[in-house]
Amino acid sequence: MKKYVWWSTIVAIILIVGAFLLGRFVFPNGGLATLPKPEIAEGQRGELGIDKNVNEETIDSYLGRSDAVYRDMRMLVDPGNYEAVGGDSMLSGFVNGFTVVPFPYVANVSGLPEEVGNTYTGTTLFRQHSDGSITPNYEESMDILEALFPKDKVIFLMCGGGGYAGMMKNLLVTLGWDETKIYDVGGYWFYNGNNNVEVKRTNGNDEIVYDFYKVPMYNIDFSSLTEIR
Repeated sequence: MKKYVWWSTIVAIILIVGAFLLGRFVFPNGGLATLPKPEIAEGQRGELGIDKNVNEETIDSYLGRSDAVYRDMRMLVDPGNYEAVGGDSMLSGFVNGFTVVPFPYVANVSGLPEEVGNTYTGTTLFRQHSDGSITPNYEESMDILEALFPKDKVIFLMCGGGGYAGMMKNLLVTLGWDETKIYDVGGYWFYNGNNNVEVKRTNGNDEIVYDFYKVPMYNIDFSSLTEIR
């Protein structure tokens, strides 16, 4: 009996060590797909900051990671005329797994195409200045940013065409985030994958309606924050 218990203990130890080695060397990322290092695309997409390898065409391969967060930077209803550049000023859909955190609520927007005009110009967590510096508007601004965009996670950013996502990446990097862990995935308008959640639809009266109740979104309650004067 003692011999049986002894051998059972040895076998158990071997199995535990084997499982550890398998996880350590065969599946070094816990079974997660290895991410390519961020690399900016060429041409106009590169000017927006869209990644060459992790983008609208490939994002399905990187969804559902435990080491990552997924953020869509659009507003539900954007004052900008994005129809003028082939987009949608209303959030018409999103990639399943992404949570909406509108960039225009994070910081003031500049550099939009002339055809789009002006977007939201109201209250923001941060102020971007012409010299490239960024200052918080509220005492809680940085805490909120770190909660929504954890520094210890890979961060996937998306929007309509890739612009807001690129702006968000630039802001995070300027404020000290690791740029090698942030991907501008590009624009939902160009997504044809298998995880599309449609928000825009036509009802029985042939009217266009938007089911915004489907959209997971972080609501920033500015009224509860302490303004820096």
